[in-house]
Amino acid sequence: MKYNKFINSAPPVSEIGLGTWQLGESSDWESPSEKEAIELVKKSVELGVNFFDTAPNYGFGTSEERLGKALKGVDRDQIVINTKFGHTASGDLNYASDSIRESLEGSLRRLQMDYVDSLILHNPPFEILDGNKNDHYEVLEQLKDEGKIKAYGASLDTSEEMKLLMETTESKVIEAFFNIFHQEAAVAFDEAQKRDVGIIVKIPLDSGWLSGKYSEESTFRDIRDRWSREDIKTRTGLVQKLKEILDDERNLVHTALSFCLAYDAVSTVIPGNKNILQLKSNLESLKHPVSKELVEKLEAFYRDEVKELNLPW
Repeated sequence: MKYNKFINSAPPVSEIGLGTWQLGESSDWESPSEKEAIELVKKSVELGVNFFDTAPNYGFGTSEERLGKALKGVDRDQIVINTKFGHTASGDLNYASDSIRESLEGSLRRLQMDYVDSLILHNPPFEILDGNKNDHYEVLEQLKDEGKIKAYGASLDTSEEMKLLMETTESKVIEAFFNIFHQEAAVAFDEAQKRDVGIIVKIPLDSGWLSGKYSEESTFRDIRDRWSREDIKTRTGLVQKLKEILDDERNLVHTALSFCLAYDAVSTVIPGNKNILQLKSNLESLKHPVSKELVEKLEAFYRDEVKELNLPW
């Protein structure tokens, strides 16, 4: 395992972290049992993973609960926990600044921890990102002073959002939507490095498309049923073009994850793992870094073939 700097007050984080939305109980996906979820987390720790991303709304709080149970007995100083605010454990949206503390306290209870390393706003409305016009960041600074969090920031989708947050707040963490099919966020990566902001890459496998296992005939009965047949057809074509670029010499999953890690601004990447087999496959990507030449090819592919499509997430 390789480790990168994340925030000044936390240990370096594993390049591959564990996204834990799938650990909880939900009707939106095939949920693991609590035993299976705990085994997955324990195995990830055994394999060197020390970064865990969660949120109150993942499984209506059960993701945080299971993560907390799985990490009991693990040296707290050696693991890094990122949770969120805005999507509540009851499934509602609430971005009110006076609800931040209550949300965090709920997360800490479920995680059975005294603090989280980072607390981030969970894809908030654009206007909330402006620290000159909102008191959210004063609350977050107070929580930082109290030792309940070490850093704060936001989970965002565009470079415009990232720049506004960095320019108007003391945020030190951004969870950015970035993968081979969605590269726009990279426009703000240099600024993040200059400001010492840790970047967590979310959705690195484009909700499974960059695993290469879906086709034009694929159907989805979970949260991914948001895609139209035209969306599915478009992505199928893009995956085929991508495979042609790779010329069957590289595993698609390994390439997708290693592409994200090729950017110095990126601290960690959080693919979702439903089982230990997927976990091991994702970790295997660390043995297969992408060359500068391949990064340039994939950037050109995005610029020439993908960018103007404005693919829905």
